Amino acid sequence: MGSNILMQKLVFVAQIASQAVLYVLLALSVLSIGVIIERWWYFRRRRDNLDILADRLRKAFGRGDLAAARQLLGNSPSVEAQIVHEALDWYDDGPDAVEQILAKATRLRRKTFEGGLLFLGTLGNNAPFIGLFGTVLGIVTAFRELGNNSMGAMGNVMGGIAEALIATAVGILVALPAVIFYNVFQKKGVDIEEQAAALGNVVSASMRSLPRGDTKRAAAVDGPAAATGASAASAASAASAASDRKIEHVARTVEVEA
Repeated sequence: MGSNILMQKLVFVAQIASQAVLYVLLALSVLSIGVIIERWWYFRRRRDNLDILADRLRKAFGRGDLAAARQLLGNSPSVEAQIVHEALDWYDDGPDAVEQILAKATRLRRKTFEGGLLFLGTLGNNAPFIGLFGTVLGIVTAFRELGNNSMGAMGNVMGGIAEALIATAVGILVALPAVIFYNVFQKKGVDIEEQAAALGNVVSASMRSLPRGDTKRAAAVDGPAAATGASAASAASAASAASDRKIEHVARTVEVEA
């Protein structure tokens, strides 16, 4: 008797839960669409031509114009430019410091450009199971009705099973866009990290090339000056030797006359 009462309560819960699963999936679908739209708008607002930006940065550093490089990065809406702009505050401390700040700034912004991916990934993995759970509950209810009714109610039971299978279909339908856009936005996040590293390489390479360039220019200037100084010293030495020989000749002449 007690087991029958328990089964009746479980069947009653299953009837309610099988319908509630559809509402849960509907709510998750609305949240998923909202996250997808928000992420799409986030990446769209921060889109920029980074190839052109990298070329302009290279030219600015080639001229030694740090202010122009800062302005270029500040005017760009991209996340990559923000990361490199923060790293330029450590420009005077050398390329190693800049690279460390690039890594730190990327890690700090990762939670921003990867926002919502956890929800999309979790929903994409679990929505089919939620739908399957609703289907199982619906089938339990249908078979319970089959046991309580005569064979003439078979059509109603089959209709109940068909309605229960809708939960699985809805779960798959909710999961598909979540999985697709999870992969899309995850790829965009990876692209941001790679492109920020590429812009950082432009900065660090320009910084590392400056000492070599300065040394070459100094050598180019000092070379002719050193050659000119050597020529002058050689001429002065020759003149001094000629003067000594002349003095010695005069001294010998005076000695002979005496």
